[in-house]
Amino acid sequence: MSRMMLRNMKRNQKGVITAVKQGGELGRRIRDMGLVPGTEIIVQGRAPLYDPVALRVLGSVLTLRNNEADFIEVELLP
Repeated sequence: MSRMMLRNMKRNQKGVITAVKQGGELGRRIRDMGLVPGTEIIVQGRAPLYDPVALRVLGSVLTLRNNEADFIEVELLP
């Protein structure tokens, strides 16, 4: 399995979060949204200018800016 940062995932790719590499207020906010290690995500789409990215997480859809997605490492699922 390969790992990559969430920002680089393509539409309809699935993965499991392996790390959130940010501390402080931003790291806490990311974790509060349910983006914690072990959580499965699917990239549902991207805005026309590639930012933000829409994710399906725990049965909900949320969006992240690319500068937030840069801190989330994901292991891709087949």
